[in-house]
Amino acid sequence: MFSQDDDSQQRVALFLVFGLIAIVVASVLVFGVKHRGASVKAASAPAAVAAGMPGAASLPAASSDAQAASDAASVKVEQGVVKFYFASGKADLAAGASEALTDVVKGAQAGRKLVISGFHDATGNAAQNAELAKQRALAVRDALTAAGVAEGQIELKKPEQITGSGPNAEARRVEISLQ
Repeated sequence: MFSQDDDSQQRVALFLVFGLIAIVVASVLVFGVKHRGASVKAASAPAAVAAGMPGAASLPAASSDAQAASDAASVKVEQGVVKFYFASGKADLAAGASEALTDVVKGAQAGRKLVISGFHDATGNAAQNAELAKQRALAVRDALTAAGVAEGQIELKKPEQITGSGPNAEARRVEISLQ
């Protein structure tokens, strides 16, 4: 009679062990699929570029909001102002940055001054954010000098923190305007 009780207890114990193993394996698989899906989605999202003449119509509002809300680097031209958006914690220019600079480079060649304004979001350490905004502005300045703009025609404004209800991705930007 004791052997039947021992067999029943062993079966229950094995059932519990295999059940726990199945739950752990399923959890790992679900986490791995979700994590991989997020990284594939982020890696496959192209850097959007919207270049045009000063004053030309930009992308529709819904499209540009979605663009700025993503964490990928991007660049767009809006009413003659070139806006570079940066990924969180990065100072890398988006692909196609040189094409977006075409009009401001022409303006500089015509003798106009370029003003570079850096902005950062309110998340994290304020001093580190200000330094990162400065690095981003310097990266844009370097792209302009590489395109043939003299440093004397470029004015750098002190980085500003953006506080508001907009997405942080919109705050992580550098703007170039012609004066």
